[in-house]
This record gives sequence, structure tokens and C-alpha cells, in this order.
Amino acid sequence: MTDRTLPARRRSFTTRAVGAQSTVWRLDGVLLVSVAALCVIGTLLVWSSTRTWAPGSTGLVKKHVLNLAIGAALCGAVAMIDHRLLRAYAPVVYLVTLVGLALVVTPLGTTVNGSHSWIMLGGGFAVQPSEFAKLGLVLMLSMLLAQPAEGTDRPRGLDMLFVVVMAAISMGLVMLQPDLGTTLVLAVIAVGGLVIAGVRKRWMILLVLTSVAGAVAVWMLDLLEPYQVARFTAFIDPSVDPRGVGYNSTQALIAIGSGQVFGKGLLDGGQTTGRFVPEQHTDFIFTVAGEEFGFLGSVTVVALLGVVLIRGLKIARQCEDRFGTLVAGTIVCWLAFQTFVNIGMTVGIMPITGLPLPFVSYGGTATFANLIAIGLLQAIRIREQAFN
Repeated sequence: MTDRTLPARRRSFTTRAVGAQSTVWRLDGVLLVSVAALCVIGTLLVWSSTRTWAPGSTGLVKKHVLNLAIGAALCGAVAMIDHRLLRAYAPVVYLVTLVGLALVVTPLGTTVNGSHSWIMLGGGFAVQPSEFAKLGLVLMLSMLLAQPAEGTDRPRGLDMLFVVVMAAISMGLVMLQPDLGTTLVLAVIAVGGLVIAGVRKRWMILLVLTSVAGAVAVWMLDLLEPYQVARFTAFIDPSVDPRGVGYNSTQALIAIGSGQVFGKGLLDGGQTTGRFVPEQHTDFIFTVAGEEFGFLGSVTVVALLGVVLIRGLKIARQCEDRFGTLVAGTIVCWLAFQTFVNIGMTVGIMPITGLPLPFVSYGGTATFANLIAIGLLQAIRIREQAFN
């Protein structure tokens, strides 16, 4: 190797890595920046909400940062995969998630906050298979709906039946834990996929009627856990039991309202410091934003989440292959529903369901699943940009 060839090769590598046609430039920068900003804000909120009681004051923050780092690595790895190859492995991913859900209901499962949803790994780490079940269902139903019947661009009734069965299996295993919030997310993913695929209206009407009948039957037969019924009761009228099931909702509204327009400042929220709002670093983290960053800070968080959803929709719309469109579209349905429910339950317009706020709440498995979903969006974007 001569001195002349070495710089040329180095320049060639640099050009491939960061040149105009490189993978880096085909990434959706707006999406990445928005997600990164949400992760930074979330880290600050986790720090504020745990510093008075977490071991070593920064113990949970360090663990949260580690989870974000692992999630970012997973996001980058998935983004480098040709998303069309995942179509062939979708059944494998789906089956693996079912195995994880099944293991939870065995002695290997652990109960946390009334939900038997975890598998302990040791060293203070645990995995929640229901979070990965969202990814498995996204890939599986996208594969099933990506190939319409010959001579039509709509799924057949049989395709819809397969999707409903696949979703029902995942939802059934999650309900055994029980985890109503994640079950609803899986239902939204399934319905969203069917709508995006263009299922005929009569089939969707039938599905809606069947779902409503099923929900009524669950309620009438008392199949819900007592604490789940109590949450719905508190949602309808928080004053029924303000020191019991209505406590979370009442304190959440007090925390958010006390922040007013500009907030009390990071680390200066009285409700947060006094731990008046339970699970404030996970399900109720939006109350920390409301109290310490105020209305403007809360709107910023909502706006960033909105940007993520809009960029996801753009990726779905620009994708020319049906599988990629379905994957991107159902991911947006998942994140949009979870965002609406989480923020909605903190401001009193939705019942408490225990769903974390994407990219903001503390959590390992949820963080991994959310960032893998962003990696899938980036993978679709990269391949589409390469062909355009």
C-alpha cells in the first residue's frame, strides 16, 4: 500500500459512511431528533421524581440511561436491516413473543403492582414480554395483510380471520396476567392494520359489533379484576373514593394544575418531591412535566410526540411496498393510542390503565420495544430513500 492509495481509501470509506448517498443521510433526522429530545426530557423527569427515594439518589436514573443506551443500540441495529427480510421471519418473531407471554403465567413470572407480567432476570433486571408482543403482532399481521387476494387490493375475509385469531391469542395471554392496558394496545394494532389494509366496511362493522358484545359480556360476567372495575368507577367519579381508587387521578390533576403556565422549575415540584402521586416516574410521569415545566413544557412534550407520529405517518405514506406501509402504520397506531391513554389518564379524560408514556417514562422493556419500533421506521425510510 503506497502513501498515495491510503488517503484515497480513507476518503472512499468516509464518503461511503457520511456521503450524500450514505445510510446516515437517508435516516429521518427529524424523527431521530424528536425521539432523542423526548428521551432527554424523560431522563430529567425520572431524576426529579426519584431523587428523594431511589437508592443513591441517582440509582434509577443511571439504570434508565443504561436502558436508553441499549435501546439506542437496538434501534440502530434494526435500522440497518432490510425491513422486507423481516417479512419472512415475522412468524418466528411472533411465536417467540407468544412463548414469552406463556412463560409469564408459569412460576417464572413475577407480580409487580398487581400485574403478573414480568420475568426476573437477576441483578435487578426484569423483562416484560407483553411489550415485545406488540412488535410481534405488528410484524405478523403486516405479513398476513401484505399480500391481498389475486385480482383485488383488499384483504379477504379469511385474511381478516387470521389476523383476528393471531391478535386474540396474544390478547388472551396478556389478559391472563392481567394487563388490560396492553391488551387494548394490541387490539388497536390489529384494528389499525385492518383499516390500513383496506378491509371491507362490512367486515369492520361485524368486528366492531363482536368486540362490543365481547366487552359487554366481560363486564356482565364479572371477568375483570376488582381493581380494574374500581379504576373505571374512579374515572367516572373520582370523588367516590378520593383516598382510595380515586387518589391517583385526584393527585395527578393537582400536580399538573399547580404548574400553571411556566412550571415550578426542575426539582422544585412539591407534589413530586413529596411523592403524592404514585408511580410518578412510570405511568404518571406526565404529571412531573406539568408541575415542574408547566403548561409550556407539557405542550412541548405533546408536540414532540406529535412530530414522531407525523413522521411515522409520512414514512408509511411514502413506502411503496405494502408490508412496509403496514408496519409503519400500525406502529403509529400503537404509539398514538398509548400516548393518548397515558396523557389522558393524567388529565382525567381516560381511566387509569397502567400504560407508560413512550420514550419518556422509566422502564426497560418498554424502552427497548419503543426504540426498536423507531428502528423499524428508520429501516423502511432508508430502503425507500435508496430507491428514490
